[in-house]
Order: sequence, then C-alpha cells, then structure tokens
Amino acid sequence: MVKVEKTFSPAEVLLDVFGYSSFRPGQEKIIQAVLAGQDAIALMPTGAGKSLTFQVPAKILPGTVLVISPLISLMKDQVDGLIQNGFRSTVINSTVSLEERRERLAGLRAGKYELVYLAPEALEGSLRSFLKGCPLSLLVVDEAHCISQWGHEFRPSYRKLQGLKQEWGVPVLALTATATRTVAADIIQQLGMKKPAGYKGSFFRPNLRITCQKKGNGRNTKRDILGLLEGKRGECGLVYCLSRKTVESTTEFLRAHGVRALPYHAGLSDKERHAHQEAFVRDDAEVIVATVAFGMGIDKSNVRFVIHQDMPKSLENYTQEIGRAGRDGLPSDCVLFYSWADVMNYERFLSETTAPAQAELIKQKTLEMFRWADRRDCRHRGLTAYFEEVISNCGDACDVCRGISVDDLVVAPAPRAVPRPLPSKASPVSVGTSDPLFLALKILRRSLADAQRVPAYIVFSDAVLLLMAERRPKTPDELLKIPGVGPVKLARYGTDFLQLIASF
Repeated sequence: MVKVEKTFSPAEVLLDVFGYSSFRPGQEKIIQAVLAGQDAIALMPTGAGKSLTFQVPAKILPGTVLVISPLISLMKDQVDGLIQNGFRSTVINSTVSLEERRERLAGLRAGKYELVYLAPEALEGSLRSFLKGCPLSLLVVDEAHCISQWGHEFRPSYRKLQGLKQEWGVPVLALTATATRTVAADIIQQLGMKKPAGYKGSFFRPNLRITCQKKGNGRNTKRDILGLLEGKRGECGLVYCLSRKTVESTTEFLRAHGVRALPYHAGLSDKERHAHQEAFVRDDAEVIVATVAFGMGIDKSNVRFVIHQDMPKSLENYTQEIGRAGRDGLPSDCVLFYSWADVMNYERFLSETTAPAQAELIKQKTLEMFRWADRRDCRHRGLTAYFEEVISNCGDACDVCRGISVDDLVVAPAPRAVPRPLPSKASPVSVGTSDPLFLALKILRRSLADAQRVPAYIVFSDAVLLLMAERRPKTPDELLKIPGVGPVKLARYGTDFLQLIASF
C-alpha cells in the first residue's frame, strides 16, 4: 500500500495516488482554497471530477474529511473505490450494524480515518454532539442543491446541516452538479459559509450526444427504444419512465425481445431494488428501466446511453439524469422522447400533491423543459444557457447540429454483437469497444472485481482499458503512464493486466 506523507502537494497526491498527471478545470482552485481553511462552493457537472476536490485534501489535511451525502446506496461503492486507492475510509449509515457503528465511531474519534461518509439523517440525536469532539478537518456537503427549497431535489433532511460549520469550527465545501445562481446563493446562506471561494465549471459535455423526438403521429416509442438498444448490444444504459406501470410494461417488452433488462421503482421491495442495482453495477444486466428513483445511487462510469421514454419535469432533472452517462469521457447517447401529454401529466400530479406556490414553480420548469425539447436549436447551447453559460453550437453532439433524427439511430433487430461507437471528437482513443484485447481486458477486470465483490469500474474504467488496448504497455512503468493507473492499482493488478496484454 502506498503511504502518502502529509507534506505532499496536491499535484503529487494526484499522481502518486490516482495516477493522473494534471487536474481538470477548477479542481486545483477548490483544493487550494480548502487546504487554506477557506469555505468553497463548486458547481461542476457530473463527470467533471468533483470527488477529487475533497479526496486530494484528505491525503494532506491532518484530520478526517467528513462527507455528507444522501446516496446511501452509493456510499459503499465510493468507499470501496477509495480503499482500492489506499485510503483509510469508511461509511456510517443505516446499513451498518450497531456493533460495527460503535467500532467505526471509536475509530473516527481516534483519528483512524482520512475520509468518512455520512447520511444527513444520521445527524440526529447524540451523533451531532459526538462529532464535535472528533478531529474533523473539513465538512463536505455533496448534492448541496438538496438544501435549497429552490433546488429541484429539496430534501428536508438537509436542513439539519444548518449550523454545523459554527458548531464544529471547520471549513465547508459544497458540491453540486445542477444549480442556478439563485440556488447557489441559497446554499451559501443555508450552510452559513463565509466568503467562500467559488468555481463554476462548464455544463457542456461534448461526449453526450443528445437527440430529441416528439411522441405521437403514429410512432411506437417502445419499438423506437428497442431499435436504439439494438445498436447498443454489449453496452449498458438507463431507460427512464414517468410511472411504475410504464417501467414494468417496458421491461417486459424489452425482455421479450432478448434485452437483459431489469425494473427499478419504489413499488419494489428494498431487497429487489438492491439486487437489480447490484446486477447493473456488476454488468449482469444491460439495461435498468426505472423511475427517477434510480440513478442518484449510481457511480458507474461506463453507462453508454440514457433514454427518457417520458419527459423529465425540469432541465435540472434532465441534466442530472443524462449526466449518469459517459462519466469516463467516452461518447454516449442521450435520447429524449417528449410530448405535451407529459406536461399535462405533471400538472395533474402537482395539483394533487403540492402546495400552490411550489406547484407553480415546478409547472414553469416543466414548460421550460418542453420548449427546450421542441425547439430546433443546438441542444447543448440551450441547456447550458439555462445555467447562465454561453457557448457556441456544439457542432457534433446533438441531433440538430448533426442533422439527424432518432430514425438514424434506430437499428433493425439483428444477431447480438458489440457495436463500435460512432466517431466523436470527444473520444480520447482510436481503438473501439469491439477490439479483441479490450474485450479480453473487460473479462479480466470482471473476474478481479468479482473476487473482491466490488463493481468492475472500481478496478479500472472502460476509458483506462481502451488506453491499455491502444498502447499495449509491456512494463510496469509503461502501464503506470496510463491515466488512472496509480501505484496502488499497479501493485494490485499490474501483473495480471500486463500478462494478458503480453499474450496478445
């Protein structure tokens, strides 16, 4: 295990622990602010590397970095990934037994951990005062938009975070992938942050290829989705639906046509939801058909497509949901089916369940979502404009700029095969996903991951495997030069991967 001394610089930690030679935009600015004891807020899209803004400081700061996250289903995977990179890390939430909880809290009090993940619901009762006596160096609030009533996913449990900065006397780092200026200002106020350093990343992700299709006029949306999946055999992705009933009927339809699909919605038991999520994370299922209840707990880097069978209720929701695709930077398709009926369905639901003022706000957001989908302008330019960012037309990352439609993406049913992805300037490598060595590397990765009972992407992402297939390293030093292969993973997996590459 690599031991990183506390005197190391952020750049040295980045290289020696994570295997990357340079920071992504904004990461170093936030890290330096945190190390200087300053509050900070970062608005960075999914896949932009928000996690490194607190993971790097965790190797340098003298105490424990405490991460508040609503994603209980994701915490274990994140901690497993950190342990793979040589971190002393753990999680404290409702899935942990009472005895194990006591042991972990004792370890936290003794300064045993560099990083600890905690659910906001846990900050009730005695734990809040217990943590005041622990050697904390930084409080990280992930999915920080959940604290704002103006955000698209307001969660009352996040209000418990008010006053923690003053109680514990530590700097606060707030992270979110979807926040307007109004929401960002509310986050700062709610968390009591003092003159925070700020960074707003670009919301333009050129590897996400957006296509919109209006429903109706004789189109069969399920048939369209099946045709889209025919062009994605061997790859994995998400199909989002508005209702549980549609989730079930779409899953049955896809399974009847040979697609390894599983449903996910609140009507399933906890055991079923967990099993289906695990199957997807471990590549045992190609497709999860889900309501929006699914996704926030997924950190899977090789999601190659996100299809919306029904329109999301806001551009914030849409941005977050498509953000689950292509987190490894490789080209990924995002296809939206929408209709005015979707707008009416949301309005009918809101009138039954939501206070008038909040219902009117959501209604306006839904109308904005429909207008964006119905316009024939660059999709990415319109999406980033909603978050107050001005960009030029994307050129080749949406249906409008590419001059294509869903019909160009639909493939007639054919024998199963692994397709080579469409060319894109976002792709960092020249070999495709049908390359024999890449496929062999995936099999090896899967066997190593299964042996440790962790998701395959935690071993290496698809992007790393594609670079291995392209460069074909012969020595440990050559393997170490591939971004994403740090010393810890080299020591753990290097021999296995080098032997396989040599056999080709």
